[in-house]
Amino acid sequence: MSWSDLRKGRLSEPNREYFITFNTLDRIPHFNDFSLAHLFCQQIETNQKHHKCTWLTWVLMPDHFHGLVKLKNHSSTLPTIVGNLKGASAFQVNKHLKKNGTLWQPSFYDRALRAEDDRLSIARYIIANPLRRGLVKSVKDYSFWDSVYL
Repeated sequence: MSWSDLRKGRLSEPNREYFITFNTLDRIPHFNDFSLAHLFCQQIETNQKHHKCTWLTWVLMPDHFHGLVKLKNHSSTLPTIVGNLKGASAFQVNKHLKKNGTLWQPSFYDRALRAEDDRLSIARYIIANPLRRGLVKSVKDYSFWDSVYL
């Protein structure tokens, strides 16, 4: 799917929840490095405060990110929120590594949740990523996730 295909029909509606996915460039597993993963996770709280959104559930995998974000008002659009998270985390990672370069693939995947969607099931799906990839035997053994539902 092309970058422009991902943008077709994208809306940013207040009080709406969106399932988000974005990947590292070339799926390089940068976040196998604990310190880099920690730097990314710090940006989530900053992102929430700056854009008045809530990351309800999220998991950072070695080569991608999944999250469920709720927009609160018209002050920030979905592309702005995700772009800021990707940009701020890339800046911190590059600063830590003392280098310049692209960390994330362009764009992101999003799906707006419907009223009938089961948030708990979606949260479990997101958080179970490390289990499905065989990184851990229990989610309590994986450091880079959070959820208001679990």
